[in-house]
Amino acid sequence: MFNTYRNPLSLLILCLLLQPVLRAQKRISELTLVYDYSVTIEGGNKLEGVGNAAHTIYIKGNKSRSEMTNALFSSTTIFDANTGFGVILKEVSGQKLLIRMDPDNWSERNRMYEGIVFKNTGETKIIAGYNCVKATGQTTAGAVVSVYYTKELVPENKQYDPIFRSLDGLPLEYELTNGNVKIDYRFSKMSLNPVPASKFDIPSGGYRELNYEESKKMNVGG
Repeated sequence: MFNTYRNPLSLLILCLLLQPVLRAQKRISELTLVYDYSVTIEGGNKLEGVGNAAHTIYIKGNKSRSEMTNALFSSTTIFDANTGFGVILKEVSGQKLLIRMDPDNWSERNRMYEGIVFKNTGETKIIAGYNCVKATGQTTAGAVVSVYYTKELVPENKQYDPIFRSLDGLPLEYELTNGNVKIDYRFSKMSLNPVPASKFDIPSGGYRELNYEESKKMNVGG
């Protein structure tokens, strides 16, 4: 071992081998992350009609935008962690709805994710070149979250996704299991380039506007 460390070539090779392990943790303030997702029910049958499904996350400082799209519907959530106010934009069966949420509404909507404690399992995987570890957690309602996340990228905005507020890293692959339904999210692509500020603009027209209480009565606030 002593001779290896005195040999410059051997030392260089050793440093290259250790490079993925020694990669410095990077805190990120801007991000675009796209997952492909699928929904399966008990027995492994995929939910019909949920084709071309994607979940896209945009982060810019304390603002975040989460888009869920598939062949049946689209839902976009825009949230400002500075003010605590959020907006949901939904398009279902030809209807375009805009639902406004104040800080209390936002807290109520995401209460099920409060207090999740993630425990590392020791399992590891490389996703998109990043070293990931697997962790599991459980919501107050009993839903199970299994996630592969990397500690090499840490979002400064911890409020962009209520599920992962306590996670010390960026989730690149995860599953949500609730009863006989499982939703799988798989890494598709990612960019650390600046996100256009226009992504967080709230439409001034073209939507039927509801408050959060009205949306709950219509069962469209989820």
